[in-house]
Amino acid sequence: MSVTHDRTHAALPGAAGNAPEPGTAEIGGRAEGAPNTEVAGDADIAPVAALIADAARAAMLTALLDGRALAAGELAAIAGVSAPTASSHLARLLDGGLVTVVKQGRHRYYRLAGPDVARTLEVLARISGRVAVRSLRQSRQARLLREARSCYDHLAGRVGVELYDALVREGRLVEADGGCLLTASGAEALAELGVDVEQVRRARRRFAPDCLDWLERRPHLGGALGAAVLDRLLAREWLVRGTVPRALRLTGAGREGLGRIFGCKDLT
Repeated sequence: MSVTHDRTHAALPGAAGNAPEPGTAEIGGRAEGAPNTEVAGDADIAPVAALIADAARAAMLTALLDGRALAAGELAAIAGVSAPTASSHLARLLDGGLVTVVKQGRHRYYRLAGPDVARTLEVLARISGRVAVRSLRQSRQARLLREARSCYDHLAGRVGVELYDALVREGRLVEADGGCLLTASGAEALAELGVDVEQVRRARRRFAPDCLDWLERRPHLGGALGAAVLDRLLAREWLVRGTVPRALRLTGAGREGLGRIFGCKDLT
């Protein structure tokens, strides 16, 4: 597949429609007298920001926060663009390191490149405006996402926040700078859920950071431990996926189980 770079920096002097001012000369790719805003050794965030800034690509990335791999056709429908346009956007996201692709026969499935990309999108969501609700269907979608949703590979929404609060309240998690500490009682409770805590500790990512929920404005559990918890909740069918991307539904068994094991009292 031919992949092109999406390097949308400010247009260089001399490009079409951006000729240098009369009497100026180009030095090192910029007009003489123009300020040099680049600092050697600093992070070059402009290309990544430009990739996310396109509305169609942003919609695709947000859909992939579900944590699952989606086909190009599914992402095209979500973004409201044609299949060829979606392929072009996905090639740019792939080249920019924001997504990866898995090939199964003739099919290609895309997913976020990792938790760092997901965390970046969540942070952007916190400082962004909300999409206006203009129909009953959109109102239902918004309600479902607020109740429970996947935040890449861990649990977010009201259910995720309530679980985090219960873990802290019951002394199973201790909040600390840079992440949460799991106590012995917390490890016992998670073992009852089916989480292998020692295996989770060996994962090559942060163990148990808190993650500020962009809808609830309160933390839920992230990192390797948060991913393991969500995996077990889905395996037990205490949470099930619905038709709305990223939305999860808490079942009756899940409500009872979370109350019994973790002391979640407000999941009515």
